[in-house]
Amino acid sequence: MVAKDEKIKFAVIGCGHIGKRHAEMIQRNEESELVAIIDVKPKEKLGADQFSVPFFNSLEDFLQSDINADVINIATPNGFHAEQALAALSARKHVVIEKPVALKKLDAEKVIFKALHVHKHVFAVMQNRYSPPAVWIKDMVDSGTLGKIYMVQLNCYWNRDERYYKPDSWHGKKDLDGGTLFTQFSHFIDIMYWLFGDIENVKARLATHNHSHLTEFEDSGFVSFDFVNGGMGSLNYSTSVWNQNLESSMTIIAENGSVKIGGQYMNEVEYCHVKDYTMPELAPTNPGNDYGAYKGSAQNHHYVIENVVDVLKGRSAITTNALEGLKVVDIIEQIYASTL
Repeated sequence: MVAKDEKIKFAVIGCGHIGKRHAEMIQRNEESELVAIIDVKPKEKLGADQFSVPFFNSLEDFLQSDINADVINIATPNGFHAEQALAALSARKHVVIEKPVALKKLDAEKVIFKALHVHKHVFAVMQNRYSPPAVWIKDMVDSGTLGKIYMVQLNCYWNRDERYYKPDSWHGKKDLDGGTLFTQFSHFIDIMYWLFGDIENVKARLATHNHSHLTEFEDSGFVSFDFVNGGMGSLNYSTSVWNQNLESSMTIIAENGSVKIGGQYMNEVEYCHVKDYTMPELAPTNPGNDYGAYKGSAQNHHYVIENVVDVLKGRSAITTNALEGLKVVDIIEQIYASTL
């Protein structure tokens, strides 16, 4: 527990687009302080001049320094997440891990075990949970307003081409990226798990249409499954859409009605027809992050930092804990394994 009048000290490892966003949100929070940035690239090549804090080229160098941090935010390529989380936890630091927590369920379990052993928190970054449509649909499901869930269809159709999968990037590399579901669509799998729980009877068909020269894994897939809690579901996804993102949407057919949330990032309510129910007016959704030619999930990272501060000051519970982060990895592993 951190005293109420003390600032939470953060260090960020990984100074790409996401890492810079973490650093910016830390600096904007009145109860937090950015104490260091860590990246293997030289600082002058990262465009990080706005962060006037000590810079380190490795997590090990930072941990051996005399700079104290309460929390390490991990925003490096996916394949490094578990290894760096274990190192930070071994140094008795809380960790915030960008999605995914790991690329293997076994590695995610190691992170959770280590956190329990050293009595430190692991925050899994799933900022889409904070979007107004997600909060609204969560209440609809949890309150029983929809009744029994019959069918859920999750559609994720994005564009990822040579502007994204650049030769010098970790994107597209199996050992660092992990696959399309890990890097592009794990946020939406998380929302589905958050709403409806675990899945079983998974069957998947994957394909590579126009990414064979860009990635070491599939670009499209059809997946069917059952929810353990009842109901059937499907996930249809592709990064082969020409030129720009098409949509990320979730359609729910239930006992008392049907709803659909859509838009590029599941940030809009497109349909709501539910028995004895009037749709409330939702708060506006933050626009998507603009990463060069690409946009990511809704701009809700400030909520992530606020949650870390609230938890460490004893005011709140973790919004997305390590076990939930592990389940997303587990579901993605199930999908990929079902094609073997």
